[in-house]
Order: sequence, then structure tokens, then C-alpha cells
Amino acid sequence: MEIHLKLKEKTFKSSLTYSSKEVNDVLQQKIMEESLYVERNATEKAKLFELNLLDKAQYISNSINIVSLFSGAGGLDLGVQIAHATSQYNESFVYEKLKEKANFQKLIQNINIVYSNDLYSLANETYLKNIKGTAVKDSRDIRKVINFPQSDLILGGFPCPGFSAAGPRLLDDPRNFLYIHYIRALVQSKPAFFIAENVKGLMTMAGGQVLAQIKEDFSAAGYVVTAHLVNARDYGVPQLRERVFIIGVRKDISEKYNYEYELPKPTHGEGKIPYVTLKDAIGDLPRLPNDVFISDYSSMYMSRNRKKTWNEQSFTIQASGRQAPQHPEGKPMKKLEKDKWVFEGDFNRRLSVRECARVQTFPDWFEFATGDNNKVSKNSKLNEQYKQIGNAVPVVLADKISRPILSFLASYKALVKK
Repeated sequence: MEIHLKLKEKTFKSSLTYSSKEVNDVLQQKIMEESLYVERNATEKAKLFELNLLDKAQYISNSINIVSLFSGAGGLDLGVQIAHATSQYNESFVYEKLKEKANFQKLIQNINIVYSNDLYSLANETYLKNIKGTAVKDSRDIRKVINFPQSDLILGGFPCPGFSAAGPRLLDDPRNFLYIHYIRALVQSKPAFFIAENVKGLMTMAGGQVLAQIKEDFSAAGYVVTAHLVNARDYGVPQLRERVFIIGVRKDISEKYNYEYELPKPTHGEGKIPYVTLKDAIGDLPRLPNDVFISDYSSMYMSRNRKKTWNEQSFTIQASGRQAPQHPEGKPMKKLEKDKWVFEGDFNRRLSVRECARVQTFPDWFEFATGDNNKVSKNSKLNEQYKQIGNAVPVVLADKISRPILSFLASYKALVKK
């Protein structure tokens, strides 16, 4: 009872101080609360709305049908489409075609996104504009979704701000428990595989006990579950970005085919293909573009180095224009004392929207919505684009991580739901 009292009073308790039993108690309590929330929202009106919505879902026979949760702008989804193409064509051929939207979309046959869900309206607009094959786009809170469509593959990076290294490690942040609805989707949809992406902090929260419990919950849904910490730059992304991928293989498939997901080996680094640099990624873009967030810099921003050189990889792209890294041109920043840096020289600006998109390995044809509210400032509109880009999975990383799964599905077409 003591732990529940503390949670109710919102008393901060570091995740590192929780015992294994306390972690389990909190998670099980939240599972119960989230289940009750779904039941309360399953009114007759809600059921009718959902029935009409899902009636529009289009399954394509002999195709890989996908359900995408917390889909955002679609970085993970586009990467999976690329992986599907590389299971059939040469990689260099696919990436050459990716330069033009129409040419690329001709390649991605036999893969279909049946349903995608996200609360963020502008990200949904971006998704529909760029991702081929979306029959149903659901903008409801996932906790109000009663039933999920059938699928062969579920994608999605469930939100988890409380796991982030950027903030306090509060286990009971309610946003940390949306993964429960991912599990609901697995139970109802029964895909052959799932791919979930998360922040690095998930690995260490409560000494690793949270991740262990999440894996156990996913396993209970009928999957062999593995978690993999990767750095995006090791797979050809011009960015230092560490993320966790949780991969699930349905247990009957694992047993029948003796299949175990194997993380692809890094492709870039020492003794491999050279790391992709900022020069490689954005060196051809305009020096003074018009899609740059312009404002003063906070003391937090100036508390550390924000400027990489042309021959390095970018700092992590965050979901904020204000926090965008500095462009590499000009003199490096100078450290004055602990937590205090200053700019040097006369060229210092944040990376632009398109530069951040390049660092996140989106193709140039990928457009990010800003909405139609002309009463907001240019910075506000730009920030919406930065937010979508920073929240996305780097496209090239998504491709590399999902390739083993898409290759397996291409080889065993009998697994695809008819």
C-alpha cells in the first residue's frame, strides 16, 4: 500500500530505488488501470464509430499487411518499405530509386499499411502525404481503440518520456504505460512479427527491471522477445543516436522455422564503410536557408557543446527547433567553464528543418506538414516540423534493423495472412 500512496501523492521516487517487486507492482497496477480505461470508453457509439472506420481497411492478398502504432511522421514505416524493396532488389538500386518518390513507390509492391494510429494531427498529415498504402489513419487516443485489425507485422515506437535520459527517471509517469496498448494490439492482431523502438533510457530504468518486465509482458502475448541497443551511426546514419529496438517473433513461427531474430552487424565504422559525415549528408544544401528556427539560446543550450565539425556525425536530433544542433560551418564552440560554452566567429546557426531531415535520413521529397493556421509565427510552424523529424526513427536505421524480418517474410510467403 505504501507504494500506491506515494504514487497517488505524486511523490518523486527515483527508478533506481525500486525493488523488483515494486517495479512489478507498479506495472501490474497500471495494466489494470489501462484495461479499465479501455472498458469505460467502449461505448456503443465508440464501437459503431470504430466499425465504420475499420470497414475502410483494405487487405491486399499475398502482401505483407502492416499495422502501425504511434506512427508519427512515418520514419520507421518508410524504412520497413525500403527493407521490403531490398529483399527483392539490389540495395544501391533501391536507394537510387528512393531519390524520386514516384520511382520508389513503384518498387514497393506487395506491402500494405492497413492501419496506422497517432494522436499528433500534423504528423498524421505528413504520414498520409508521404507513406504509400495507408487505408485507414486513426487519430484517436490509442486507449480508446477497442479492436485492432489483423496484420502480418506491427510497427511502432511507444512513447516513454519517463525513460528518457533527458528528464527525471520517474517510473510512474503515465506516458510510460502506453506499451500496454501495443500488447493489446498484438493479442488481437496476431502478427508474425513486431518491431518497437524506444529510447536508450529504457535499458537502465530501475536497474534494467522495467525492460525485463516489459519483455516478459510482450512474451506473455505469445512472442519470443529480444532487445537490442544500437547507435544509428553504425548503420549509415550521420548522427550519434542510441536507441533500443524490441523485436518480437511469434512463438509458433520461432518453433516451426527455428527462427531467431539476429541483429544485423554494423555496416559503418572502423574496418567497415566509413561513417557518414555531416559533409556527406548536408554539404550540398544552401548555406543560408529559410527554414531555420531563429531565437535566443537558453543557458541550458549553452551548457554544452552543440557544434560538430563537417567530418563528424551530428548530435542527436531532438523534437524541438530550439534544441536543434548547430550547423558545422565556422569556428567550434569554446568552453569557458563547467556548463558554460560560447560561440566563436561570425557563423553560428541551428540546423535547418531540411538539414535535420537529411540527418534523420529522410529523402528530400518527404514533406513535413505545418498546418493551415496562419495566425501562428514562422518559428511555431517550423517547430512542428522539427518535432516530427526529431521524434522519428531514422529511415536508414529502420531499414537495416527490419531487413532480417522482411527478408524472412519474403522467403516464407505462406506466413502472410490471406
